Amino acid sequence: MPDKVKIHRPSGPPSPEAEAPDGAVAKSLLLDDGQDTANGIPSSSSVEKPAHKPPQFIFDPLAPYKGAVRRFFIAYRHVIGLLMGGAVAYARALPPERRRRLHSPGPRLLAFVLKPFVKRDLVNLPFPTQLRRRLEMLGPTFIKLGQVMAIREDLLPPSITDELQNLFDRLPAIPFAQIQAIIEDSLGQPVAALFDRIDPDPLGSASIAQAHYAETRAGDKVVIKVMKPGIKESVVADLKLLQAVGRFLQWIIPRYQPRQIIDEFCAYTLKEVDFTYEADHAEIFAANFQDLPDVVFPKIYRSLSTDEVLTMGFLDGFSPGASATYGLTDEQRKRIVDLGAASIIRMLYQDGFFHADLHAGNLKIMPTDDGIQIGFIDVGMVGRFEEKTRRRMLYYFHALVNGNVEGATRYLTDMAQVGPGGDPQGFRRAVADTVRRFTMHAGYGDVSIAQLILESVALGGKYRVFFPVEMTLMVKALVTYEGVGRLLDPHMDIAAVSRKHVARIFRDTFDPEVLTRRLMSNAPEMLDLLVQSPHLISSGFKFLEESLNNRSPSNPLAGLRSSILAGACIVGGVLALIQGGPVLVWVALFVIGALLAGFGK
Repeated sequence: MPDKVKIHRPSGPPSPEAEAPDGAVAKSLLLDDGQDTANGIPSSSSVEKPAHKPPQFIFDPLAPYKGAVRRFFIAYRHVIGLLMGGAVAYARALPPERRRRLHSPGPRLLAFVLKPFVKRDLVNLPFPTQLRRRLEMLGPTFIKLGQVMAIREDLLPPSITDELQNLFDRLPAIPFAQIQAIIEDSLGQPVAALFDRIDPDPLGSASIAQAHYAETRAGDKVVIKVMKPGIKESVVADLKLLQAVGRFLQWIIPRYQPRQIIDEFCAYTLKEVDFTYEADHAEIFAANFQDLPDVVFPKIYRSLSTDEVLTMGFLDGFSPGASATYGLTDEQRKRIVDLGAASIIRMLYQDGFFHADLHAGNLKIMPTDDGIQIGFIDVGMVGRFEEKTRRRMLYYFHALVNGNVEGATRYLTDMAQVGPGGDPQGFRRAVADTVRRFTMHAGYGDVSIAQLILESVALGGKYRVFFPVEMTLMVKALVTYEGVGRLLDPHMDIAAVSRKHVARIFRDTFDPEVLTRRLMSNAPEMLDLLVQSPHLISSGFKFLEESLNNRSPSNPLAGLRSSILAGACIVGGVLALIQGGPVLVWVALFVIGALLAGFGK
């Protein structure tokens, strides 16, 4: 029998290895006058000690839809409340001169009528704050939706995105007894058989998961990331509802592309409630960076992981901005900046597979005896560029850091999707002006490439030109790179550091050996074309010969002109007859129309 597991904190406080806190307190409130307990987290008193046996798989095709009806009415009440609160907030935000006497009677009257129906603690708040509060009330799924909206600065107004940044606050932890029960139920064994000790105090608690420091029976230091109880079922039901809401909102406010935002959110969130994806991502990153040993990712313990529990290696380091950062030497700071730039630019423009939830809390600085390393954690959310998009992004970024205005404008426009009523030419001119302004100030060093890209992409909303979510996720990664770089080196020249690493990737992309391998990967198609070429050439000559010999093919439009003229004459004759015109006029028109219809060619 295994020893009893020791639940205590190891000596020395471990560094946070958890998913970054990403949700404000999800208050249990129904729209304006009730209680909403639909966040899917039961109270600790409802958790019983599970039997240690593998969970049974029960196929229920209607499971995702159970509870969706109830959640629909809850969400419906919140949406109606938000619309009413928005009308009140709009009237209150009118300039003072428009709120006097009989100015703006419509909005003011509507606000007066709707105000009593809006929840009292929300009615006097600005619309962006009301939106954030109602997302918190609706629970984890909608908090995650708000977080996705917070980074879509290319589609939403700054007042909305700035307020939704508050959804990244820390969530309260659930009791450790529930965490232990989930671990045992998911892994099928008592924790004492799997871990030597577990810290009951979480390293971090987010809207979907909670993480704890632990040590395995073999003595390895690990982090256990556990999905909160009831989250998966609640999220799946909410996503079904959100997809229907997205289609409805697309009809009302197509300018902000709500269906695109919600579809992107659903795709990412479904992967976040299955930890096997995060395990795969960590191993892909480790394989991509195996030739760069100073950039590390957590080791995945597959035997101690499931879709609800993820056990990964503990990275013993500190985040940028911690007190230990100020004790680094100048040489160490330069090395960290260089490693960070190399890794992020490589993820984006060489691998096309990058960390999509990158911020300072998900970076680790780890001094070693041989130098220094940097680590990336919380890789559940990743972005991918298809090969064609990755190359265009590489060309775009290379043109930016080298001051090529025309090239940067062309490559960015090529990646855009023009919506109904779009103005791509106007967008191209606006982007060229923005890039030109950037290059003029680049010599002073006080520039942000990420801000330039974000401003360029944000222009798309004005001209009905849209970009995939990966563009804004890429900007988020670049913002982190620039922020951490300037924290370590306030005088860092972003363009110069970026130019160094993107030039290396650019050279590697067009290396003759790489081009040869790429050509050889298409060898089967080339051989097939070579084998088929005699037949294709023969068919081409045959078609050309037939075209030359048949110089007077029948015209499929023959007689069309006569028919159009005949119809015009007959219609003219009818109008002349109705209007009481001269008899000779309408009779002549009828006769001419009849002749053209009968004998015209």
